[in-house]
Amino acid sequence: MRQRNLLYGVVPALLCTAPVQAAPGEENQIVEEVVVVGTRGQPRSVFDSAVPIDVISADELESSASLGGEVGEILHNLSPSFHFPRQSNSGAADTIRTGALRGLNPDQLLVLVNGKRQHTSAVLQLEGAVGLGNAPFDFNTIPSGAIERIEILRDGASAQYGSDAIAGVINVVLKEGAGDGTIASSYGAHVTDFSPQDEDITDGQTFYIGTDYGFELGEDGFIRVGVEYRERNATRRGGLGQLPFFENQSPENLATNNTVTFAPGDGETEDLWLHYNAEVQLGEVRAYSFGRYNDRDAEGTGFFRYPDSSANVPAIFPNGFRPITTGEGEDLSVTFGVRGDAGEWRWDVSATYGNNEFDQGVFNTLNASFGAASPTSFNVAEYERDQWTVNGDLVRDFDVGNLAGPLTVAVGAEYRQEEFQSHAGDPASFQDGGQGGDVGVQTGPGLTPESEADIDRDVYGVYADLSAPVTENLTVGLAARYEDYDDFGDSLTGKLSALLRFNDTVAVRAAVSNSFRAPAIVQIGFENQSTNFGAGGQLVTIGQVSVNNPVAIANGAQELTEEEAVSYSVGLVLTPADNFSVTLDYYRTDIDDRLSLQGVLAANITFFTNLVDTETDGVDIVASYNTPLFDGDLNVSLAATFTDSDVTNPEVIGEEELNILEDASPERKIILTGDWQRGPLSVLLRLTEYGATVRNFDFGGGFPDAQTHSAKVSTDLEVGYQFTDAWKFVVGADNLFDQYSELSSANNNFFNNLPYDVLHPIGFNGRFVYARTKFTF
Repeated sequence: MRQRNLLYGVVPALLCTAPVQAAPGEENQIVEEVVVVGTRGQPRSVFDSAVPIDVISADELESSASLGGEVGEILHNLSPSFHFPRQSNSGAADTIRTGALRGLNPDQLLVLVNGKRQHTSAVLQLEGAVGLGNAPFDFNTIPSGAIERIEILRDGASAQYGSDAIAGVINVVLKEGAGDGTIASSYGAHVTDFSPQDEDITDGQTFYIGTDYGFELGEDGFIRVGVEYRERNATRRGGLGQLPFFENQSPENLATNNTVTFAPGDGETEDLWLHYNAEVQLGEVRAYSFGRYNDRDAEGTGFFRYPDSSANVPAIFPNGFRPITTGEGEDLSVTFGVRGDAGEWRWDVSATYGNNEFDQGVFNTLNASFGAASPTSFNVAEYERDQWTVNGDLVRDFDVGNLAGPLTVAVGAEYRQEEFQSHAGDPASFQDGGQGGDVGVQTGPGLTPESEADIDRDVYGVYADLSAPVTENLTVGLAARYEDYDDFGDSLTGKLSALLRFNDTVAVRAAVSNSFRAPAIVQIGFENQSTNFGAGGQLVTIGQVSVNNPVAIANGAQELTEEEAVSYSVGLVLTPADNFSVTLDYYRTDIDDRLSLQGVLAANITFFTNLVDTETDGVDIVASYNTPLFDGDLNVSLAATFTDSDVTNPEVIGEEELNILEDASPERKIILTGDWQRGPLSVLLRLTEYGATVRNFDFGGGFPDAQTHSAKVSTDLEVGYQFTDAWKFVVGADNLFDQYSELSSANNNFFNNLPYDVLHPIGFNGRFVYARTKFTF
């Protein structure tokens, strides 16, 4: 692990009410968890919210069967509306995975920590499938051991939180308190029968260890600090390939037939996290601070270069070579704030700084134009994103007329400064060495000085949020927000929501809102060159250029504008018994001027456009039932999402881009979980059905092929035993029955080198078995 200079300032933590805990065996009642996301007033139960909210508790986080505590994988395993695909042979997407909500784009989801806006990554996803062209939030920069719970607001919320919240909001609530701590560790590996090689494989060994502790700070304050470390070995899922017909049919190249030369799978990854959360009373005010730091070294894989080709120098790699991409990332977020009371007003002032840096490199490769003098490792580019956010919030309850309760009024203002910088790679990564052969490092030439960017922008916003119980049974909310961007203009959004409770058993809820998403500053300034499939399936260099680039302008690029969305939702809330609850919600989101990548043009370039309009609708179902069973307690939950996205003007984009927006994500995901506990023994069984996905590679020249990968069921099983009050030990398996998607078709498997598509959410690594232990002190 590289050594880094860690800059930590004092940083704030929003006071959040912890979930209500039921005593073990207490009549098997459904616990009404209390949330703060979606409301500026007092925390409320998820059943009293006018919009659908999921809560993932600390216990559920622990038993999620995620790979070494990956937060994105935790959400993928536990939330049906959250999609977190694995990528391979995909550049930066091998290192930074994207997470999406309700079938929309990853950058249409806003992420908060303790209620404070977080920054997104400094790189675009240009070679992956889901989230193509996005600069997503990197969920795996959040240390899992720091989390108390996760709240998922499944509804458009730009009127409350600003840009990006078209699909919804995820709020990560950190642990609080002093006088206790934990040490947790896990070890696991993929143990799979890999049919394309007719081989039993054990790889992807993953080790995790983390600890945290809460210290007293003053009379009633605390500071919790923690450190976590994870190391994951690579997985390799290549097939016994055949030499492509368009490569030289020479003896050197033919010798690679029926060998494994490609290596789709997960790359090696090493992560270090540091985190803290603190509060202290200072006279009449409460000061708070929280922060996290992540350092990541990761590897990915490029496509194999054959020995006898213009991409190779046989004097360096006589048998050909497969480039290894590298991503060295640092992520920092710190917040500082104070809150208190001024008369009957509650106020909160805070500042948050976020920084993401990504150094992109590659080794085991060359620049063939330099001949035998070519280096074999290169720095390709460096990217950096900074964000400052300052918030001021005021909340007050008013007694008004004949209302059944107080009118809660919240008003506030926000200032945000964003900056993006990119820096050129090594000269040898993009220069022509003059010795013949392909110019530029293999995997894609490095960033040139002419393509460097240094841009910034200022964003100002104000909001007002009102909610009140109009009658004993009807609660209504109204929110409005105005934001002004100095680089493209302003936007006004609003939201109206209502909850009507007929009795203690039945309630209906509804909301309508308009939202927006400004083009990410990374999308405005990012440029890059990468190698991907082109006409006839051949590997070609494709340039991602800014809309401000003269080459893009000459090919029709126009200034980017914001995405505009209108969302509707209506839901039913049923609590027919203390141990049984059901929620059913229908939603629709229409987005105009959606940001997407122009299909690759004749000049082998692509850039962003605002041409696409989409319609997305779906249904979410969440049910929970608790009952005694075999002298223990059984908790059963069913969570399902059914979603459908359509491009209303498909003629404006290419086949692959249309496929990514409409069919690349599954249209349904169903999770059935049973959790049984009896004394110190616990057993968890989870069945997850992932709906079908469609892959459409448009190679051109008569090679298009759409392949449907059918629905698959993953079975997760975990058995735990609490040996003492302080020590618990768990063993388990994710994807117990070692399921894969169908093998890719002949037109999609690149001559049998890539046997499984990375698109299907069942993954391409097979069964994962693990053991986990936790000490509480």
